[in-house]
Amino acid sequence: MIDKTNRLYFIDAMRAWAILMMLQGHFVDGLLDNAFRDNSHLGFSIWSYFRGITAPVFFTVSGFIFTFLLVKGDKSGFDNPRVLKGIKRGLLLIFIGYLLRLNFWGLLVGQIYDSFYLVDVLHCIGLSILGIISLYVLTSKRKALFPVILIAITIILFIFEPTYKDWAHVYLPESLANYFTKANGSVFTIIPWFGYATCGAFLSLVFARFKNAKYLYPTAITLSLILGITLMFGASELFLYLAETTKIQLFADVFFNNYLFIRLGDVFLVFAVFMLIRNIFTNKTLLKIGQSTLSIYVVHFIILYGSFIGVGLYYFYHHTLSPTIVIPGAIAFMIICTSIALYYEHNKVEIKAAIRAKLIQIGLPIEPWLVFGLKQTKELLVKTRTFTLKLFRLVKD
Repeated sequence: MIDKTNRLYFIDAMRAWAILMMLQGHFVDGLLDNAFRDNSHLGFSIWSYFRGITAPVFFTVSGFIFTFLLVKGDKSGFDNPRVLKGIKRGLLLIFIGYLLRLNFWGLLVGQIYDSFYLVDVLHCIGLSILGIISLYVLTSKRKALFPVILIAITIILFIFEPTYKDWAHVYLPESLANYFTKANGSVFTIIPWFGYATCGAFLSLVFARFKNAKYLYPTAITLSLILGITLMFGASELFLYLAETTKIQLFADVFFNNYLFIRLGDVFLVFAVFMLIRNIFTNKTLLKIGQSTLSIYVVHFIILYGSFIGVGLYYFYHHTLSPTIVIPGAIAFMIICTSIALYYEHNKVEIKAAIRAKLIQIGLPIEPWLVFGLKQTKELLVKTRTFTLKLFRLVKD
């Protein structure tokens, strides 16, 4: 029987790799001078390609690990305690996604800037978790439907992407439309990215089903390599064949912009690599990084983009730095962000207690669960504005 304590080491390692790639990707993309963005340069083109792998891996792994834990016990439906935990987690991620885009100076004048309503990776992962939970609960009486629906959603979202990608959803309030269109500036949208999360959820069910199989990893590695190579080099040809055979324009549209299936092929190859070298992932710091991705994301967002006050590295050095500065800077940025996040994780209880004490001391009676996201956004904004005004007067005096 396979050692269960080692089973998800490769997943934590993948999460660690993905978050570190995201850190350097955001740093380089945000600060590198446009004069050095040359796709004909081998180094830049390789970096650009691998940067494009990061988000698909992150979404897929997020769906994988959440669903793997969701179905781990013997209870199902709402009787499963992980359903409530997952709902809280999903709402928390959405809340933090909005909180990181909040500008305190705007609150001082009673204004919430349009950028606050833009949708980013945390919103989409949070909503993806809620979506997976919904499917899990709806199929609790017929469990065989759960994996079928998950993989069907992935295929449908990816195939029909040329159809819905240009929809502006003007019939929706802009704050809701931002979840479905990039027309207003959203970085990510729930479709098609939910497709990677559902694919990860499907893979976790397969993994859980055969978790005690003698040749689990050799089989999983082989299948991942086959699927990855097939999707990367064969999916486009398949859609070209379907387009020529059926004369359906949709298949031709997928062929001309087949990035979703190709990136899914990349994801399978990354899975294969990390499963192949899974036995080397015993470093506690590496595994802790993989388990602390939310904290790392928050820290990097504040330092790079200047959450709350609008002043970060992006403000001072947006598209102005040369590679000789950006490359070592990206390495330092990864080290600093992960160090701060790991320090926070190690001292989380004490830090939360200190924050709560300080807030109460200056007249903002706010509980820890409210600070960290389980209350309505509107209520938090009102309290935050009051707190910011008090702080502003205190500094002024």
